[in-house]
Amino acid sequence: MTLQSDLADAADAAGLEVRIRGVLRDADPDAVWAAGGPDGPHAGSADETTVLDVGGLMPVLALWPVIGSLVAEEALRLHTPLAAYGVEADAGTTTHHLLSHSTGPAAHAALTRLAEHLTGSPLAELAATRVWHPLGMTGTGFADGALHAPPADLARFLSHLLSPAEHPLPRAWVAESLRIRTGELTPARGLLWHPAPHGTWSYGETPTVWISPRLHRWALLHPARSQGSLRTTFREAAFAPVP
Repeated sequence: MTLQSDLADAADAAGLEVRIRGVLRDADPDAVWAAGGPDGPHAGSADETTVLDVGGLMPVLALWPVIGSLVAEEALRLHTPLAAYGVEADAGTTTHHLLSHSTGPAAHAALTRLAEHLTGSPLAELAATRVWHPLGMTGTGFADGALHAPPADLARFLSHLLSPAEHPLPRAWVAESLRIRTGELTPARGLLWHPAPHGTWSYGETPTVWISPRLHRWALLHPARSQGSLRTTFREAAFAPVP
């Protein structure tokens, strides 16, 4: 790493923070947010320890990585019907179908049943032992039926998705998830993740996370107010090319 590249990275991080703070200043100054790369956060709101309700991100923080770990172990094949594993589901329903075509509680419940049936352990334990603990996400966990996490833990998770590390989530699983898996059907989806402008993939409504392997950047937004168009303007500030 040269002095010139260090200075350029510092300038990019400073510019990123200025753009995002400009967007949030009037729209939602109390929003919790962060943006960074494989090396960690580059900018963000001041408090990284506040524990947030991230129930809306449960599928991407718990289900998706646990399923990925089972695929990596060859304990699960994406195109094998769930019924073949002894899990009750509509005829022909596969893990691939649930991740790429289905959304909502029914699909998430089916995937949870599958993971728990294959391992004999509850999802909360699987996510903690297979993903959160290895990544140092010590503040993440279920309480009173909801998933909670501090921004620092979310940053660790998103940074890992862009890093070259193979554990706990293999690079192949991340790469396979971040490509269109629905053919010409709409809406286009990867495995759980949704394609978005500027080479990004997103998950969630409130809160929302984005990753862009092309730009080596991630971002997260946990709004304090009703969002309106904030998700779009935040994404543009975090990922759009600077004129």
